[in-house]
Amino acid sequence: MRRRINIISNIDWLLIVLYLLMVFLGWINIYAAEFNEEHTSMIDMSQRYGMQFFYIMTALIIAFIVITHFLFDLGKLYLTNPKNYRWLFVADQILHLLVLGGVVYWIAPFPLDFTELCTESTLLFITFLVFVTYVSGIIMRMLLAPYIDEVDKSDEPGEGGSLKNAGTYIGMLERLFVFGFILMQQWAAIGLLIAAKSVFRFGDLNKGKNRKLTEYVLIGTLLSFGLAMLSGMCYQYLADLLTS
Repeated sequence: MRRRINIISNIDWLLIVLYLLMVFLGWINIYAAEFNEEHTSMIDMSQRYGMQFFYIMTALIIAFIVITHFLFDLGKLYLTNPKNYRWLFVADQILHLLVLGGVVYWIAPFPLDFTELCTESTLLFITFLVFVTYVSGIIMRMLLAPYIDEVDKSDEPGEGGSLKNAGTYIGMLERLFVFGFILMQQWAAIGLLIAAKSVFRFGDLNKGKNRKLTEYVLIGTLLSFGLAMLSGMCYQYLADLLTS
């Protein structure tokens, strides 16, 4: 890790400064040699010095993007540990996108109206997304809490454990799918999703010696789909009220 960080200290900054100075002086010489009284602007694209200025700025912008990306990645490598590597990866990608967006905005400014993110319809949509993903999961855990111990006791030894937090993520994803299908008026797709989950759960549901697990899976599935469908219909109703 120290070798990677020492890359910056080994850069010949004097050489870089001299190179940039020579580029600037070369552009000034082109402007002096090609000076036209009818086109006095140094960034007139119809003249050679204007085109040269465009080439220089393009090179500087590319260099800025490359250098910032390099610094972000170097910082990520320096700060990464087994506990935060996922969040650092997300932050690194966000910084890359912000740099690219900033460069685009500087070259060709576009309107940025953040007030649109605080509209009633947007806040309503975000509220229901949070409810479908996190709040519904908490409600389900509270409702299924009396049965969790019984299911754990009835598990047969040697069946193999589950991935950490896999059930939580599966529940979030299936509720998001159901919520999205309702907004798209694709009710048939919800039936397809239920059928697909039944196929994947067939191994658990087919265990005749573990009836409690079968009942637990069915209750959890019905609760998950029910909350997602209820959320979708409530969102559509409230969204219609806002637009009417």
